[in-house]
Amino acid sequence: MKVIFLKDVKGKGKKGEVKNVADGYAQNFLLKQGLAIEANKGNVSTLAAQKKKEEKLALEELEEAKKLKEVVEKLTIEISAKAGEGGRLFGSITSKQIAEELQKKAQIKIDKRKIEMEDAIRALGYTKVPVKLHTEVSAILNVHVKELS
Repeated sequence: MKVIFLKDVKGKGKKGEVKNVADGYAQNFLLKQGLAIEANKGNVSTLAAQKKKEEKLALEELEEAKKLKEVVEKLTIEISAKAGEGGRLFGSITSKQIAEELQKKAQIKIDKRKIEMEDAIRALGYTKVPVKLHTEVSAILNVHVKELS
């Protein structure tokens, strides 16, 4: 029996796949548990329409990320911190602080986990910080750490 998987089933198929499985397995497990539906013409066309809609949404998301990249790359976020001799900070500037400043100053909400810093900023000056906006789009954010007056 041909079925369309509605959820991932370990060892059998992933969501959205159309596969041929044993009749008993399909009737007694997959259909009863709501893990799959029978692959008739109506269900297959519904699946195709759903995939087309998902592709369109993914494309819109990508375009939005590209627009956001242009905005983020023009920004310079300024953060004040206490510093000692030689421009070394007392403490450090973390991705959380950068995300909060970005929210405050530019009203751009980016998750701190999307800010890809290898290590926290520990010195005064300008630093270029990579920000992952989408799986295919990354931007470089300028962060200026200045001494607290």
